Amino acid sequence: MRNFAQIILICAIMVLKTREKLIDVARQLFAHKGIENTTMSDIANASYKGRRTIYTYFKNKREIYNAVIEKESEMLVARLREVVSADASPTDKLMKFIDLRIDVVAESVARHHDNTVLRSLLIREFKRMERIRNLAIEKELEMLRGIMTEGVDKGDFDPEKTTGVYSAMIMLFQGIELSYMRNNFSQFGIEPQQMRQYIKQYVLSGIKKH
Repeated sequence: MRNFAQIILICAIMVLKTREKLIDVARQLFAHKGIENTTMSDIANASYKGRRTIYTYFKNKREIYNAVIEKESEMLVARLREVVSADASPTDKLMKFIDLRIDVVAESVARHHDNTVLRSLLIREFKRMERIRNLAIEKELEMLRGIMTEGVDKGDFDPEKTTGVYSAMIMLFQGIELSYMRNNFSQFGIEPQQMRQYIKQYVLSGIKKH
């Protein structure tokens, strides 16, 4: 017979799995139908759970949406950590970091390309989304700082030029995200791929030790 501690552990795992399933289902529905067009009943039906079960985990749809954004932030951090921990030069890590950071934004917006409701909502709630992502931003800063420090230690980057660059890069990523959501690259006479290359060249030329 299982002891009390084992029963508690099994229950905790089941609760976590159920919550994660609800988040994943909600993320897919938000992407396809839009937040405003997705109801709690939709999430319940798609996850094969009753409405009462959903309200056990989330008070309302807004709370589920917050959990979806937080989950995406965690996934972003996990992907970036793979780049930082790879066996590569600091320069290669930095370039791959920039590529991946832009890829994540492009992939997210591409999923909602035909969903004008969700795109407009994302733009209206940009500031709130940034508050939710603060934890991810802090971790991004930490990873970028680590790449810069490694580059300075190996003689690749100029120590005087790397100070504060990682903070500027985070702000740069935020601007890129907004441009992708607004799809306003044509206003600046540039294609997304060109923008990516210019950013990488700009950052690298600014910190490289000549």
